Amino acid sequence: MVNEGRLILTEKQVLQKIRRIAFEIYENNFSEKQIWIAGIHDQGYIFAGLLVEEIEAISPIKVNLVKVSINKEDPEHSDVVLDIKDPAIRNKCLILADDVLNTGKTLAYSLKSFLNRGVKKIETAVLVNRKHSLFPISATYTGYELSTTLTDHVQVVLTAKSKSVFLVD
Repeated sequence: MVNEGRLILTEKQVLQKIRRIAFEIYENNFSEKQIWIAGIHDQGYIFAGLLVEEIEAISPIKVNLVKVSINKEDPEHSDVVLDIKDPAIRNKCLILADDVLNTGKTLAYSLKSFLNRGVKKIETAVLVNRKHSLFPISATYTGYELSTTLTDHVQVVLTAKSKSVFLVD
């Protein structure tokens, strides 16, 4: 939990953002029978799970969740591990989800595990977009855009007890 920092989004606001993103995903994929949401471990995976719940609550689409494990500190030398088998996502729509989009590096390196698996389409969803892009990655779905400096730290807290976003100086 955050000890000090400025609250950016309350739990109610976070849940509203997630619900809005779920509606956008449904609107853009309404003709699909099945989609996959891949969440980047840790907070991105929790965010993805919340998206799955919301999409299933508002649509008839079958939504599958996959965990993406990658070393966020050193993604270029990290193996990207998925908890699914190849044929499961072949010719399916995939939404890659993470809690915060900062430079785009984590999302870019996470994508490499899906590019050779025959997915039909890849979109991205983030709860917070800081817009410090160093990689050619943009979010298809964004909960909240936040102007920050490179030294600021955004902490997303998604747990059973709390859902909030803080700016920690």
